[in-house]
Amino acid sequence: MKKFRGVFIKNSNEIALMREANHIVYTILQTLRTEIHPGTPTMRFEEIAQDLCRQYKVRPAFQGYNGFPFALCCSVNEEVIHGFPSARRLREGDIVSFDMGVVVEGFYGDAARTYPVGCIAAEAERLLRCTAEALEGAAAVAIEGSSLLSICAMVQKKAEEERLGIVKRFVGHGVGVRLHEKPEIPNFVSPHLQDLPLQAGMVLAIEPMFSLGDGDVRVLQDGWTAATKDGSLSAHFEHSVLVGATAAQILDC
Repeated sequence: MKKFRGVFIKNSNEIALMREANHIVYTILQTLRTEIHPGTPTMRFEEIAQDLCRQYKVRPAFQGYNGFPFALCCSVNEEVIHGFPSARRLREGDIVSFDMGVVVEGFYGDAARTYPVGCIAAEAERLLRCTAEALEGAAAVAIEGSSLLSICAMVQKKAEEERLGIVKRFVGHGVGVRLHEKPEIPNFVSPHLQDLPLQAGMVLAIEPMFSLGDGDVRVLQDGWTAATKDGSLSAHFEHSVLVGATAAQILDC
């Protein structure tokens, strides 16, 4: 595996494994989506994710990672990321984020979506739509000859246009033989981030996280769940994106 400025460049065989891993993640997320109903305990989604990992004979990427105890990150309403599945039951009007990863022959897939629970408020709908649009816009510029800062700028521009808070404490990342590889991908243009020309074969986990508040977060007593300090709703969307010579490819599809 080659490197460019410390970032791994994947070959065709490695990309094929990552495509397989991410397709399994996509399938799991789609299955979880169909099980979202008011009254469903969030632990039910963990059970489904575990069952599907066994069915596909893959390893959950998150379980055991730095001690994380579950296969699935399940975050509700003001919880941004790393939420624990539990006996908590979804309610009409909630929003729920699923972040899922698997490993196929040593290569990682990683993706996230935020979904409505029944009918949700107009502002919650706007939050989900704009966060998803920020991801699609950022993914589209993951082309050789573009730059890392162009991805960061696309996400920031969308948040500022829509007057949404950017969660700055957590960032996207490279992904491949490790869940978190170089480069870090903030959802804003940071003066401390050295720009990086994008090269075909890089795989980037781009993951906008927006809130209806200011975007500041706190980590709860479980040591993992990050929630907005002001209690505002937060959305999280993530694609694993292959940088292409002429067009980006979303792998989790």
